[in-house]
Amino acid sequence: MVMDYATLDSLRRTHPAWRLLSAEHAPLVVSFLHHSFIRPNVRTLTEPELTSLLEDHLFHLREKLGQTAFPRTARDYLETWSNDAHGWLRRYYPPDGDEASFDLTPTTERAIDWLVSLRQREFVGTESKLMTVFELLRQITDGTEPNADVRITELEKRRAQLDEDIARLRGGRVDVMDDTQIKDRFLQLATTARGLLSDFREVEQNFRTLDRDVREHIATWEGAKGDLLEEVFGERDAINDSDQGKSFRAFWDLLMSATRQEQLTAMLERVFSLDAVRALEPDRRLLRIHYDWLQAGEVTQRTVARVSQQLRRYLDDQTWLENRRIIRLLRDVEHHALAIRSSPPEGAFMELDDSAPELVLPMERPLFSPAHRSKITEQVVVEGDEHVTADALFDQVYVDRAALLSRIRRLLQTRSQVTLVDVIHANPLELGLAELVSYLALAADDRSAVIDDREPTFVEWVDATNTMRRAKMPRVIFTRGASTS
Repeated sequence: MVMDYATLDSLRRTHPAWRLLSAEHAPLVVSFLHHSFIRPNVRTLTEPELTSLLEDHLFHLREKLGQTAFPRTARDYLETWSNDAHGWLRRYYPPDGDEASFDLTPTTERAIDWLVSLRQREFVGTESKLMTVFELLRQITDGTEPNADVRITELEKRRAQLDEDIARLRGGRVDVMDDTQIKDRFLQLATTARGLLSDFREVEQNFRTLDRDVREHIATWEGAKGDLLEEVFGERDAINDSDQGKSFRAFWDLLMSATRQEQLTAMLERVFSLDAVRALEPDRRLLRIHYDWLQAGEVTQRTVARVSQQLRRYLDDQTWLENRRIIRLLRDVEHHALAIRSSPPEGAFMELDDSAPELVLPMERPLFSPAHRSKITEQVVVEGDEHVTADALFDQVYVDRAALLSRIRRLLQTRSQVTLVDVIHANPLELGLAELVSYLALAADDRSAVIDDREPTFVEWVDATNTMRRAKMPRVIFTRGASTS
């Protein structure tokens, strides 16, 4: 950004964060929003809850500053802080409720974070930041090195260093961090963890802007339906394929791992048990910061889902309008036909060459193929007189697919979906592989069933020879639908 006079003057007049810092009641706004949203890490508050909190906040301030301080009501202040002229709060109605809710805007959170950073810090850690810089540089240089020999050499150096560390530990020498190093790294961890929550609000704001643009496009669009969808999907793909979108998806996939969550929980509990960390009197909410990340990420994901929901509603409305237009045209044709029924026009009043064009492409013409001449060799069939047992004709396996479907329906009476492994666990295989193949055939014919080849499962059963069999197969999920209801 160019830091010239015109740009800064425009920011001072238009940017919500600058307007907040220069507002007359900035201490009231910042102290209340920090106490209500940032310190307890609350993302959304309903209007009655936030109004009640602001009334209590104003009551305590008026006891100290006098009853004439801040003469307006709490509701008036909230309406002012959330209007377009200020933009410090976002007032909206959630999809599943009719009660207004409030949330911080990303610009307000950045302004409050900047004010928090102005306080005098008792301990300023620099070692951990330098190590972070070195580690990031190492990842970039290693990740962009195209020469395999160079990367192998670097890995061998790191392996040699690890071997030295292992040998030193086996020799009885254990080096541990001192209290200063622990505090340095913990404060860096806390700052980064809280910064992620602010980043989520900014990512959510970008997707919310896309959602608003989609609604404006749909409200004012008069062109073809395909052109609108192409433009909207192009904007969404641009955000998803951007550096911010890719980074968010990678972060979300990493955080959704159950193993990662367990590791984070265990490491946070161990770190908070250290004496050096307890001396800092850290915020105990950091122990569940990864769950706060999950909650913030879910809000962002729901914002993306609203874009798809808006597109689906638009398509449904357009289909209804097109069907209504077709019905109106048919009614007009019927009215005209009835009007001229008593005096039909003479002669041909309409001509159609054909109901559809006939297209014959050159590649559709069959090539010449010579007739096949069958060679018949005379052979005398001799009737045999050997006695052969007919038991093999009756030793066949018959699988009753109706009985299998009945088992699936019985389980779906109490659940919305059930996997094939659950069905087999409740009803063990009696006919082995033939019965398992019949289950797969039912899933293939059922439009409500899902066959996921990316996630294999294992099914076990005991055959007629009392041998344990095991089959690896795709994951099959039956849902309550047309064919299973």
